[in-house]
Amino acid sequence: MRCLLDTHTLLWARSAPDLLSADAVAILQSPDNALYVSVASLWECAIKSSIGKLDVPKDFFQIVSQDYRLLEIEVPHIELSAHLPMHHRDPFDRMLVAQAQLGGLTLITRDRTIAKYDIAIVTA
Repeated sequence: MRCLLDTHTLLWARSAPDLLSADAVAILQSPDNALYVSVASLWECAIKSSIGKLDVPKDFFQIVSQDYRLLEIEVPHIELSAHLPMHHRDPFDRMLVAQAQLGGLTLITRDRTIAKYDIAIVTA
């Protein structure tokens, strides 16, 4: 399975795995799955860290880039995110939806609003 981690899923996987569902843990632990993290999620973490809303370890971004496949933001992702229904107004989440749709990825999330989009989801 090819999965994209929502930002909160990434953070919980790194620091609070007990918050994740059994299904999410099984997917994250299986070597048969390809796990992706969007650079949009890393950007979101950097912004929240810089304004004091999130505490990330000094080497967080390096560790994530080594442990997961990074998913770059490309022009088709931007174009699709601009045309998605306005179920969700968070630009980072809209980007993850676009990336999941175009990449055929299953999004691991606990965000119920994202479930309104036409993508495969596993509950984080």
